[in-house]
Parts: sequence; C-alpha cells; structure tokens
Amino acid sequence: MKVTKVEAFLVGAAWRNFTFVKIQTDSGLVGWGEGTLGWKESAVRELILDFGRRYVVGQNPFDIEDLWFRLYQIEHNTGPVMFSAMAGIEMALWDIVGKACSQPVFNLVGGKVRSKVKAYANGWYSDIADLKHLADRASDVVGRGYKALKFDPFGEGGREISRSDLGQACRTVETVRKTIGEDVDILLEFHGRFSPIMALEAIRAMVPYNPGWCEEPIPAHNNESMAQVVATSPLRVATGEHIYSRFGFLDLLQRKAAHVIQPDITYSGGFLETKKIAAIAEAHYVSVAPHNCDGPLKTIASIHLAANIPNFLILETFQDYDIPWREELTSGTPAVKDGYYHVPTGPGWGVEVNEDVIRAHPEDPDAKLNMFSADWEHRMCR
Repeated sequence: MKVTKVEAFLVGAAWRNFTFVKIQTDSGLVGWGEGTLGWKESAVRELILDFGRRYVVGQNPFDIEDLWFRLYQIEHNTGPVMFSAMAGIEMALWDIVGKACSQPVFNLVGGKVRSKVKAYANGWYSDIADLKHLADRASDVVGRGYKALKFDPFGEGGREISRSDLGQACRTVETVRKTIGEDVDILLEFHGRFSPIMALEAIRAMVPYNPGWCEEPIPAHNNESMAQVVATSPLRVATGEHIYSRFGFLDLLQRKAAHVIQPDITYSGGFLETKKIAAIAEAHYVSVAPHNCDGPLKTIASIHLAANIPNFLILETFQDYDIPWREELTSGTPAVKDGYYHVPTGPGWGVEVNEDVIRAHPEDPDAKLNMFSADWEHRMCR
C-alpha cells in the first residue's frame, strides 16, 4: 500500500480554524488527522502540503516511525508549526493503519488500560464579571454530568495583577465553588499570565477554594522559573501545552517543573510522540492531562491515547460548549456521559469525517483571540 495524495482543509470555527488532514492510498483506504494550531493554521496547512509532497506521497503508510524521524532529523528547525504539521500527517496515517488492520488505534500500541476516559469541561463560562450568570453556567456544567470544570478567573491580567483584580478573581472562584459544591473539581487556568512571584501570590489566594490545579501560572518557556514556582506552590501546578516533543518534556520533568503535564497531541508532534512523552512522565511518577482545545479529531485521538497510557489523569474538552455543528464534522464521535467518554472501538480513530460540513464552513481569516484583551472570554466561550 502506498500514499497517493495528501490534502489539508481549514474549517472556520469561531476563534480558531480547525486544520484537517486527509491522506489517500492506492488501496482506497483514507485516513484523517488534525493539525490545528490556533492562529497559525495557514502556516501549518502549507507545511502539511509541502511535507506531503516531499516525504509522504509514494510511501507506505505503516512507516510512521521512519517518517517522524526523517522529518525531525532532516528538517531540523523544529517548533510548534512544524510539530503540528507532522502530527496532522501522523494522525491520518494511524487512521489508515487502523483501518487496514480492522483495529482501533489504541490496540496497535498495546491496547487499553481503561474503557472510559474522564473529561473536564472548558468553554462554558463566557462572562466572569457577571457572577449570577457564571453560577448558572457552572450549574449547567454539573447538570450535564461533568465531575470537573476549568476556567480562567483573571480577566485581562498580565505579568502583574492589582489587589482589587485579584480580589475579584477570588470572588469569581468562590462563586463557582459554592455553586458546584466540594465534589466537583475546579481547575484554574492562568494562561501563562504572571511573573513567578505574582503567580505564587495568586496561587496562595486560591487555596481556600481547593482547586485541583493551577495551570500554566507563568509563561511556559523557562523551565527553571517554572520549577521555582512548583517547588513552593501550595497547590498542584499543571503545564505543558506549549512544550513540544519528548525532548522538551524531558527537560521540564528533569527540572521537576510540573506536578501534572499537559501535552497537546498536535502541538507535541502526534499520537505516538505524545505516548512517548507520557512514558517519560511515568518514569518521573507524573500524571498526564492532555491539552485539547481544538477540533473533534484531536479529541478522538486524545481519547485513544488516554485509554492506552497508565498515568492518564483527565482530558480537556470543549465538546458541549463549542460551535453548534461540531459533532456533525465527525460522525461516530462519542458524547460525554456522566463526566466520561467511552472509548470508541471502530477501526482507526473510529469516526468518519463529513466533507460537506468542511465545505460549509470555510477558513475564517478573522478567527483570532487575544487573551489579554477585555472580555476575551466572550469570544472563546459559547
């Protein structure tokens, strides 16, 4: 079997464009992957097409390790755009391999250690300034059966935040905690906003509300500074969505710069690369909570990963709080029931992509988001 064609499609989806990859073979099998990298989608698309022409067409779709190594070693100048392009291609190849073997992808890498995957809701909150509205939205999340939810209470805060704004953030978190009770986890998103000392002040202020973690309290690209925060934080620190490949995570883990890691299956370089990252984390006794803010194919691939790795903790999802036609893109996508995804068992990823829906929602060049501007959450959360 040989690859005959590689295509990439951008799907306008509110505040980002989903980037889908379609790979065709001479056997008639077709595989789908996702390379969404928010606000850099056009660059990823062009790189997918270039890699497809130079490395993928004419190759055996089973040779995933060989392709990944050649791209990493020969192309040489890595980064999130390159890893996302690699991931989109790699995921589509796994879909082909699963279909060729009549097996779900997780069965090709050791099988599953769990049949259902715990998920937490994101994208639900829309307006943190209106506390009554926030409480109503939090009640909706719990009413849907979720056992955990995540939100950013810090508005447009940057490296520093005023005492009054920090006090408002505390009232926001307190409102959610009182609404949902103690049995549902609150996961706090910091979006890499703060300086290390400001981050620690904000983390300490959140202790009374017992959050499950504080995510990316400082910018992600200084592991030594992150380690300083982790070492003195009274709460769990989660990070990793902006760390790329096993090589980036090795340094993070060796420096003890995370209590929980959050690799993104696309930004990190693909399904198999993220499994390798999880294995390195397992050797450091660190849990994995995959970052997953983009399209439904990334969600499906992340579910397969979560089913397979022993040190999985929880999976992010926007599924119930995203564009209303999201589930139409991929028939067979499981719903979140009582806070869990049940692992699909069909061949490949176990879903089929609807190209009519892709064509109905073309690329949106204005699908951007500035998380340091006023009311940014109105655009991201629906």
